[in-house]
Amino acid sequence: MGKSYHQSLFLQGPAGRLEALLWTVPEPAPLAAVVCHPHPLYGGTMHNKVVFHVARALHELGLPVLRFNFRGVGLSEGTHDDGRGEQDDVRAALDWLAAEQPGRPLVLAGFSFGAAVGLRVGCSDPRVVDLIGLGLPVMHVETDFLRTCPRPLLLIHGAQDQFGPVERVRALAAELGPQVQLVVVEGVDHFFTGRLEEVERAVDGWMRQRHPELAAVRTG
Repeated sequence: MGKSYHQSLFLQGPAGRLEALLWTVPEPAPLAAVVCHPHPLYGGTMHNKVVFHVARALHELGLPVLRFNFRGVGLSEGTHDDGRGEQDDVRAALDWLAAEQPGRPLVLAGFSFGAAVGLRVGCSDPRVVDLIGLGLPVMHVETDFLRTCPRPLLLIHGAQDQFGPVERVRALAAELGPQVQLVVVEGVDHFFTGRLEEVERAVDGWMRQRHPELAAVRTG
């Protein structure tokens, strides 16, 4: 893939500046991605292991990838807003990346709280062409918005996820229909401990299937 760069930066959010990290790529990319982190009140940051591995899988496909800290996390300004203002943070991140990568379709991924917040925004943003939700906490968030979501969606879920019983996630995926692909990782809880390489493979395989132009990209 050639030499890439990791750039630490701040982007302007609605509640002040947001701390972010951009992984760049040397060649022009067909897509660009934003990855959203888990719950800020339970230690979630853009450096979360699941977020890192998803970002790496997308980056190794040749995509520039933006991670950022929600308001009140790390060096990001503002205070936690129970998922409401955080949706505006996601919009700010998409706006920033769209300006940096003009004309490129966007991929939006999120883990846990980041999935609940990010998927809602991505469903209504025409710049976003693909959605990836990991560990969607279906016990704690409303998912009705997905019933009218026009975007293809990859759901990755641990079979023993304590915040979203896998039976409920299977039922949701079945209800949403063929635009949704569900990958269940057996033997793991919410955090995919010890199986993050399997998560990366799921992201890689789905993205290559969705975008044949990525098929020739060498990972690693």
